[in-house]
Amino acid sequence: MAASVSSCPSLPIGHRRPAAQILFQQQPPTGDRWFTSNAVQSRRRPCHVVASAATTDRPPAPVPGDYYMDRGSPLAEASGRSGDGQLAARWREIHGSGNWEGLLDPIDAVLRAELIRYGELAQATYDSFDYDRFSPYCGSCRFPAKTFFRDVGLDGAGYEVSRFLYATGNDLRLPNFGNRKHVSTAAAAGRLWSESGTFIGFVAASNDEETARIGRRDIAVAWRGTITRLEWVADLTANQRRVSDMGVPCPDPGVKVEMGFAELYTGKDAECRFCRYSAREQALAEVRKLVELYHGRGEEVSVTVTGHSLGSALAMLSAFDIAETGANATPDGRTAPVCVFSFAGPRVGNLKFRERFERVLGVRALRVVNVHDRVPKVPGVFFNEAAFPEAVLRAVDGLGLGGVYTHLGVPLALDHTASPFLKETLDISCYHNLEAHLHLLDGFRSAGEGFELRGRDPALVNKSADFLRDDHMVPPVWYQAENKGMVRTEDGRWVLPPRHRDIDEHPADTDHHLQQLGLTAST
Repeated sequence: MAASVSSCPSLPIGHRRPAAQILFQQQPPTGDRWFTSNAVQSRRRPCHVVASAATTDRPPAPVPGDYYMDRGSPLAEASGRSGDGQLAARWREIHGSGNWEGLLDPIDAVLRAELIRYGELAQATYDSFDYDRFSPYCGSCRFPAKTFFRDVGLDGAGYEVSRFLYATGNDLRLPNFGNRKHVSTAAAAGRLWSESGTFIGFVAASNDEETARIGRRDIAVAWRGTITRLEWVADLTANQRRVSDMGVPCPDPGVKVEMGFAELYTGKDAECRFCRYSAREQALAEVRKLVELYHGRGEEVSVTVTGHSLGSALAMLSAFDIAETGANATPDGRTAPVCVFSFAGPRVGNLKFRERFERVLGVRALRVVNVHDRVPKVPGVFFNEAAFPEAVLRAVDGLGLGGVYTHLGVPLALDHTASPFLKETLDISCYHNLEAHLHLLDGFRSAGEGFELRGRDPALVNKSADFLRDDHMVPPVWYQAENKGMVRTEDGRWVLPPRHRDIDEHPADTDHHLQQLGLTAST
């Protein structure tokens, strides 16, 4: 398949600016160009008030000759943040303490806002990724941790990145996990930041203001999915691996997960200073450090893991591992609840993986899916929860034949045909697009009811896709850095400028926190 998915070069924007009806101006304002790498706009700037969209009517076509879109609105926080004060009192319920019973159909407004908020954290892993294979920083995060959310256009997110996560794609059957790097000259000159390392996500904690708003200190772990294509779906096999063989202290040898996911999660490269620890070790050490820090201050703490596509699979593995290893607990007996908000995720493991995940460890997972997307239908094409009763799957799994998979948690099924903003297309990657999922969440009310946009800008759907109806006049795949990052020097030459910072390596206390978890320190 050659279709592209939801990820593309970065351009900071305000992700919650709505355009319920697209409003155009005759002339672009001078000195304020949207489509440049410096176009970070405040979500709260004064602007034209735009009316809400009707539930089922098609939005009006733009006026001929008007071509510049004003995307600001005082409703900018209405979709992705809950401003009614309910969240602090209800956070455990929203975090899955009751398995979201009675909250999905019709969808609870606070839950909707939280799903969009965490979906934006997952989207940030794409928007910050350096895609340019000619850049010596190809495959890294474009922004430093200290200013990450501001630079990616989520300055109101209320979180601070404490650690970037890196993985290595050596010997993996996931052809689009990384980005092909132009290594011939850069590597020879010693300018390539890493030949094998790839930015795969981050760990962040809510700041004091956000902690007060959401009712607890939240530790968020966001995982990136594959980059530009969907061929990796065909590479998912029935081969499974015991989680106990991954170093996870699981007492049940029957708990198994898909091998490619496991290899990516646990792979490391001793020759790479960014992948000396596996993505697993990096995430566990950081979560353990933050849980210990904030529990030590007497705060309530939660761990929320999110991801899209392949990142959803890594989120499930990571959440399982955090609970199984005890990275969410401190010696005084306090345990932070672990929850997953996943988007467009594939199946990850067998029945015993699901049983231990949900019943023994008590991890909660809410899966947002588009019913037309093929990725959530793999692996386990033949033996899965949709094809056979659980008793049959258990019998097949017990024979050791492999290939038995089942989804985890609670599904929230959306249908992109319900949105009047989206067009009919044969490009199946559009069905998988993360921004499209967030758009559908924004307009979803309940099964069988009309679509009602609440404040999220539909133009975001086309950031890395061609899914909006053409009469909205939003170019496809518009989210990109101006001139692909090239700048003109004083002598008139065009060059890729150096980054005036070092890429973050592993914190010095990683071994210490891994040893606290009883894990062998990396060498």
